Amino acid sequence: MSSQSSNPGVIDIEFRGVTKRFDDVVAVDDVSLTVEHGAFFSFLGPSGCGKTTSLRLIAGFDQPTQGDVFIGGKSVVGVPSHKRPVNMVFQQYALFPHMNATDNIGYGLRQRNPKPSKKEIVKRVDETLEMVRLSGYGKRKIWELSGGQQQRVALARALINHPTCLLLDEPLAALDRKLRREMQIELQTLQRDVGITFILVTHDQEEALSMSDTICIMREGKIIQSGSPRELYDEPLNRYVADFVGKTNFFNGEVIESSVSGVSVKFETGQILVGTQPKDVSPLNTNSKASIAVRPEMISISAAGDAGNATNIAIQGQVLNRIFLGEHSEYLIATEGFGDVLVLSPKSIESNSSGFTPGDRVTLSWKTEAALVLGET
Repeated sequence: MSSQSSNPGVIDIEFRGVTKRFDDVVAVDDVSLTVEHGAFFSFLGPSGCGKTTSLRLIAGFDQPTQGDVFIGGKSVVGVPSHKRPVNMVFQQYALFPHMNATDNIGYGLRQRNPKPSKKEIVKRVDETLEMVRLSGYGKRKIWELSGGQQQRVALARALINHPTCLLLDEPLAALDRKLRREMQIELQTLQRDVGITFILVTHDQEEALSMSDTICIMREGKIIQSGSPRELYDEPLNRYVADFVGKTNFFNGEVIESSVSGVSVKFETGQILVGTQPKDVSPLNTNSKASIAVRPEMISISAAGDAGNATNIAIQGQVLNRIFLGEHSEYLIATEGFGDVLVLSPKSIESNSSGFTPGDRVTLSWKTEAALVLGET
């Protein structure tokens, strides 16, 4: 599995059959992957899936039990962390509180042997402060900086050494929602400006989707699926990926017919829904268990009895709840035979009405191609 980049063909990071065990626990299980130069690559998954261990194997804080890790085409198994051409930004930033921003950023340069001249260190620090848009903040103590400014100091300290790859271990987790979004945009801009490979570890799927060129979804030490955010969102290989990436409605049933035109799934109520399988997935067998997955934004909501907007599927329901979220409204609809269904209705569609209220009878509809038929694995 490989990432995409602006410089295709040049591989910065590679795992070949990497396994990492901690006593009886297999944290990373026979993983092979490549990350191309200049990519923004993310490991995404729940706690304990192996994403942080994978990052630590790149950084050199852990060594593989089996397999090989390459950086810039060279095996780094057994090479200590301080001799690897990578730098890491931690969740808590690990800045020195007794130093100002300038001294924090220049710390790595001062530890080099031979050490650059004072003039060279000052020049490099000033350039890096400008790169992260902190010119004029060099003399401030760490406790005098905001959370976002501290995060940029941590980035600057890592970038000043011109690493092959920058490793980011949930660096935005401690920030509030608004600042986190601002820093996501800044990280993307910074990554494009400096042109080096960024590898992010996160459990926040929105963060991974908004920032990455390539996302690697992990579960129990294995890679479940790797691809672009759009590929993972629109073409998940199984229910686990669809459930982890974005919000999804699942309707569980049994396959009764499968053809090039679609897959028919029958439910306990006797009702039948039709959907399509993702590309590159083996056809589901008749009588096998399956889920039809429909994204909330792909469902149209209209008054009961309405035929919908030229769609292929229509089911009836009753509004349980409505949450107004500014750019859209989020509805929870009770249906017979399919459980509660989540619907996201854009404000533009509801601009000429007040929307629906709890208790209203409604019709939910969607196109067949919006419904993905997924297996469990």
